[in-house]
Amino acid sequence: MNNIEKFESYLLSYQNKDIEAVSTLFAPDIHLRDWKISVHGKTIAISETQKNFDNASSLEIDILNVMENENSVSGELKIVVNKTEVLFVVDVVTFNNDGLISSIKAYLGRGN
Repeated sequence: MNNIEKFESYLLSYQNKDIEAVSTLFAPDIHLRDWKISVHGKTIAISETQKNFDNASSLEIDILNVMENENSVSGELKIVVNKTEVLFVVDVVTFNNDGLISSIKAYLGRGN
């Protein structure tokens, strides 16, 4: 599986709120950062991800654009939370030598 496929797999697992699948993709030393939090380590990253899942009855993620370099993938995303809240986000996902996600940096944008 190439990095774009791993990125897509992560987003599908996230959309499905599948914490077990997400967990298998995270490296032990993952750094997760968005516009609200910045955490290091798999345990706390999984905990923060689970909080997001618990706070959303539904998630829909559309990939609008993808860019790739040697060890990372960036994606422009449209995320719909609870069928009403629309977020435009850029995720920058970096993979380690084992193919696991070593960092996710999410940037909130706007739709226009």
